Amino acid sequence: MSQHRFQSWIATPLAACLLLATTSMAAESPAADRGDNSNGTRSASGQKIDIDKLRKQIADQQKQIDTMQKMLAEQQRLLDSASGEPAEVAAQPRPVRAPLGEVASTSPMIPAAAAPMSQPAAPKKSDEKASPLQFGIGNTTIMPVGFMDLTSVWRDKDAGSSIGSNFGSIPYNNVTAAHLSEFRFSPQNSRLGFRVDGDWKGAHFIGYNEFDFLGTSGSNNLGVTNGAFVPRIRLYWVDVRKDKFEILAGQSWSMMTPNRKGISALPGDLFYSQVIDVNYMIGLPWSRQPGIRFLLHPSDKVTFGLSLENPDQYIGGSGGGSSIVLPTALTSLAGGQFDNASNVLVTPNVHPDIIAKLAFDPSSRAHVEFAGIYRTFKDWNPVTSVYSTKGGGGASVNANFEIVKNFRLVTNNFWSDGGGRYLFGNAPDLVVRADGTISPIHSGGTVDGFEAQVTKKLLLYAYYGGVYVGRNTALDANGTSLIGYGYTKSANSQNRSIQEGSFGFNQTIWKDSKYGALNLMGQYEYLTRNPWYVATNAPKATHTNTIYFNLRYTLPGSAPTMGK
Repeated sequence: MSQHRFQSWIATPLAACLLLATTSMAAESPAADRGDNSNGTRSASGQKIDIDKLRKQIADQQKQIDTMQKMLAEQQRLLDSASGEPAEVAAQPRPVRAPLGEVASTSPMIPAAAAPMSQPAAPKKSDEKASPLQFGIGNTTIMPVGFMDLTSVWRDKDAGSSIGSNFGSIPYNNVTAAHLSEFRFSPQNSRLGFRVDGDWKGAHFIGYNEFDFLGTSGSNNLGVTNGAFVPRIRLYWVDVRKDKFEILAGQSWSMMTPNRKGISALPGDLFYSQVIDVNYMIGLPWSRQPGIRFLLHPSDKVTFGLSLENPDQYIGGSGGGSSIVLPTALTSLAGGQFDNASNVLVTPNVHPDIIAKLAFDPSSRAHVEFAGIYRTFKDWNPVTSVYSTKGGGGASVNANFEIVKNFRLVTNNFWSDGGGRYLFGNAPDLVVRADGTISPIHSGGTVDGFEAQVTKKLLLYAYYGGVYVGRNTALDANGTSLIGYGYTKSANSQNRSIQEGSFGFNQTIWKDSKYGALNLMGQYEYLTRNPWYVATNAPKATHTNTIYFNLRYTLPGSAPTMGK
């Protein structure tokens, strides 16, 4: 039934009933006296009917009918100005847009008091219109997210690593690259994606997609005629929460990545630093990989998570890190049974990496978490036809505290026995002995520092990061040659430690909820590395200085609050 027809059915009989009731009341009203005058007449029974009073009552009732018709007409006008949906559809719960004043961003943010991820927040009262880039379909809100970057980077040594630092391969001073500096512009850190929010049968869901342009390109003229940089997937997941239970599936930041708040997978709720370097800080445990996680929220201040994530038996070669030296008879294991960064998704893994995390958020000014990981490695010796299986794992303790208003201290600490690939691949997971048995390598990392929101538009930060890779050596089958990692006379690419000091700023030039934001960022990075073995007359260490500047335009929009 249409709204117009419904109003007609109500208004017409209502007006008739009011008129009938008024006439009846006037007809039955007794006269005060029996005198004839111009204001009255007599009925057949001798009662006087007050004509003026009757007219006044009819006029009052007509005004009430006119007022009611105007109200119904106004309701019809409001309905007509909407999407034209039937009343049954229009009555469905709809997303409530957040007030203006924010911009969509995939950058990490200093936490503020807010509802946990996937928990619907109370609608805010605002007369402002929602961002033009946030729109609804039914009871679902869709918001594009991302930013466009122009990044400039200068290094005093030609590390040949584009805009991201390959921490483990800084050139030593005895090679040509150490005597050449490098400079480049790049748009590759620009990101685009979308976020979908909605409610369904008492559950709140979030779908999240994000990609950048740091993918591997087959073109060899990127710097000659065409910067045809290839997009690559960063994040693509869906999260559903109902009451105290939550599940997330897809490609997300690993649950080993430190959080700023809860165990949220949203980029702004994670700690991967504020730096411009697209490989973040040395010593930070992280990965973006497919998996599934299950979360329990016993209260607003406690979250427990269990995650099953994509495994990878890794022996080095990524992020500038060195590979292990395999036994002479088992070199075929590289790139087949173990990932040496030359092949993709071919290693025969036993089971997913199993990660557990417990997070505490006593207030918006404090976050503490404990995480652990369990992994299993397995190989088959083609010479002796014997299997070898070995377990490995690691743990992390992370925290951030706002000790005074807008000044936050952060500390993130990871130690493992076979978890090196989570340190941006700068430590191998394991070594293989001459008989094919597996031995995990000890490795760990830390990132500590502060973040200060000096003004509403200026953020300052400084961090220290470091990685330590343990020595793990063995004798080859001939009984004389050394193999593994960190042995005497090993290559100076087998690092014992890598350290970094970084500081920088993020200055908002302007920010408008309708048009987005423009930011200027800067970062200075000092990086040093030390090998396990230093040959005679060879450099004992090396270092590099890097300066970044970045101009970023961020899309307008803000995350929605869901209400009815």
